[in-house]
Amino acid sequence: MKTLTNAKYYLFLSYLALLSMLGFIATDMYLPAFKAIEDTMMTSPAQVAMSLTFFLAGLAIGQLIYGPLVERFGKRNSLIFGMVVFTLASLVIAYSESIWVFNSARFMQAIGACAAGVIWQAIVIEKYDAIKAQSVFANIMPLVALSPAVAPIVGAFILELFGWQSIFVTLVALAIAMIVMTVCFVPAETRSVTESKTNINYLSILKNSTYLGNVVIFGACSGAFFSYLTVWPMVMEQHGFDAKAIGLSFIPQTVMFIVGGYASKLLTRKVGTEKALQLLLAMLTLCASTIVTVTILITGLPIYPLLAAFSVLAACNGAIYPIVVNGALQQFPQNSAKAAGLQNFLQIGLSFLASSSVAVWASTGELAIGCGILVCTIIVFVGFKLRNLKSQNPK
Repeated sequence: MKTLTNAKYYLFLSYLALLSMLGFIATDMYLPAFKAIEDTMMTSPAQVAMSLTFFLAGLAIGQLIYGPLVERFGKRNSLIFGMVVFTLASLVIAYSESIWVFNSARFMQAIGACAAGVIWQAIVIEKYDAIKAQSVFANIMPLVALSPAVAPIVGAFILELFGWQSIFVTLVALAIAMIVMTVCFVPAETRSVTESKTNINYLSILKNSTYLGNVVIFGACSGAFFSYLTVWPMVMEQHGFDAKAIGLSFIPQTVMFIVGGYASKLLTRKVGTEKALQLLLAMLTLCASTIVTVTILITGLPIYPLLAAFSVLAACNGAIYPIVVNGALQQFPQNSAKAAGLQNFLQIGLSFLASSSVAVWASTGELAIGCGILVCTIIVFVGFKLRNLKSQNPK
């Protein structure tokens, strides 16, 4: 009986992990197919690249849609709706013959994917107590780091064997499987969803300083990481590395992000959530100081110390994310989907702002990365101060 219970639990965790990774899989799986799509559509590289911009726009906007939908129709129905939108959009993409249709469908595909990204967090918050939820987040979030690394490899394999359209047909199959799993794992809500929850708007959620502080930490840590991701390939090119070496250079960060996520479980279990976060933020500060030193104050060094510092930064992020996400959503257990959607929207917004800002100064290489990480680190500590304010925390 215990073995069966454990099997069901880990199968459920696998389902949650798939939900958490869907947006990243859909973002990255088709990247190797850019040239093939360009040739099929007889369009320019810029137009194909715009499909990623359309997707990211949909991914940001969609975060704010599903909170109200969950309050009105429940998690199960909202998830199924999102997966149906994702499925239909993926089919349109696979059979589209113009780049305008392709890009428009990518926007709708992102809107559908947001259901998974928002609601899986709400499921965790409503199903488990704070301690168990922290453990579940620490188990699942490191797996998200695998998506950007694995999805393009799988996409390249499918592209070579079956063509770019099959990448989106694969996403259709994945979405259908997730609809079936949703029916199996997410119970139908028989009572009126709107009657069972306290009505709250996004502005009221933002007035909760503990929630806002955790979200600011989450977004600023992500922004620091995107400051690195945006400019790092150009930095390596400036140091004479080829495309293969650039690709391999992202492996240490992926591994360290996963290590950080699982280390977070051990650390919080040993010293408690608050002490763990303080220790991790101290490590983040040390790491950021090292990066600022070797990019702004000292120039002309080999890239290896910088690569090591980035790997530590990734480990810090992997450990911090589960703590602050759980800390934010625990403020609104009865409105967790709406809180999760707003959290994801702000996180994506801060990451986009950091990425676009350093991109403007990309020609300066390491200097742009150092300045971006410095600003984001300052914002992290603004978030830490906010989360510890005890006043004006309405729920």
